Amino acid sequence: MIPFLLKGLLRDKSRSRLPILVVAIGVMLTVFMHAYITGFMGDTIEMNANFSNGHVKIMTRAYAENMDQMPNDLALMETDRLLEALKTQFSSVDWAPRIRFGGLLDVPNEQGETRSQGPVYGLGLDFLSPESGEAGRLNLDNALVRGQIISQSGEALISELFSQKMHINPGDTVTLIGSTMNGSMAFYNFTVVGTVTFGSEALDRGALLIDLEDARYALDMQNAAGEILGFQQEGYYHDAAALEMAHRFNQQHSSTDDEFAPVMKSLSRQGNMGLYVSMAQYWSVYISLLFVLTMGLVLWNAGLLGSLRRYGEFGVRLAMGEAKDHVFATLIYEAIAIGIIGTLIGTAFGLLFAWLLQTYGLNISGMMEGASMMMPSTIRARITAESYYLGFIPGLLSTVAGTMLAGIGIYRRQTSQLFKELET
Repeated sequence: MIPFLLKGLLRDKSRSRLPILVVAIGVMLTVFMHAYITGFMGDTIEMNANFSNGHVKIMTRAYAENMDQMPNDLALMETDRLLEALKTQFSSVDWAPRIRFGGLLDVPNEQGETRSQGPVYGLGLDFLSPESGEAGRLNLDNALVRGQIISQSGEALISELFSQKMHINPGDTVTLIGSTMNGSMAFYNFTVVGTVTFGSEALDRGALLIDLEDARYALDMQNAAGEILGFQQEGYYHDAAALEMAHRFNQQHSSTDDEFAPVMKSLSRQGNMGLYVSMAQYWSVYISLLFVLTMGLVLWNAGLLGSLRRYGEFGVRLAMGEAKDHVFATLIYEAIAIGIIGTLIGTAFGLLFAWLLQTYGLNISGMMEGASMMMPSTIRARITAESYYLGFIPGLLSTVAGTMLAGIGIYRRQTSQLFKELET
């Protein structure tokens, strides 16, 4: 019987072409919107993780209480030994020690006297170790505007906007004025080798990137780091895994009251990021569910209208002696076939458009001017496992449900009405 029904659908275009087209469009939009929402909100989390929060972050307890003030006098000591222990215990995580600091950047003239000064937000990263991956994590190759990436000690990168404001060009020498870990004044000369743009006003106003060892030497922080960031190797933040990792680590160091003992915090336990992680999780579900329900109603109505249009056909079949249960069953089989075919086509096109957005992205940097929150300047979708089967919810279930609702009328048909319908 199934081959017979399929032949009927193929030969009668009014019964197959439009319903399949409606199902395919609805499923395509559902799959694409889910990938878009997941990608955009996930990229915002990853951008904040890469620049400042990590998927997990290790600090001293005292540093954690005043984290926003970048209190390097409360930094972690003997980080080499701590990193070895972390790599052994949590081998699936990439660890990156960093130093955040503030200071004043002095730009001299030809005579060596101060030409201009401006405040900077400094970040000490491991640029020179081949296995660190910090330059790639911050996407510096794409963020580079002029010059080159740091390749040796004594070099620095600054934001392009700050360089234009201070009239600094690659090759110029600048002086960092700040305070050391012990509270004394710090003066250190750097050669600016390049300028970068991150697309976030908070960073582009005055970012200074230097090598980790240069930061340690300038701030008197030998074998120390303000923070050690951990990044899950899957490339995306998994809150449950990060929370479990932090719980295990903190249990091992809970027996001491030392304020300089290390403590690990997941990204969702740092500042306002917990709220955003929760919003990303719930919004992704809510918006996708809303879209699924909306498409479900559309497809439900499509199935309902398609079945109502065929009431005359049902009457003829009943007059010829076909059982009502059999007519209803064939109607459901047709709806299942239409739903499966439309869902497969819609999922394929939805994944195609999501892949294009995931690969090439959509640049919205012009809309980000003045934004205070760190958000990606390029929107990208993200195809997940759910993207492959999500379309079956509206595409198959809603189509079948609409057809079943319309098919109830089959059981209400009276033989006395058939002749009148056939006459018309």
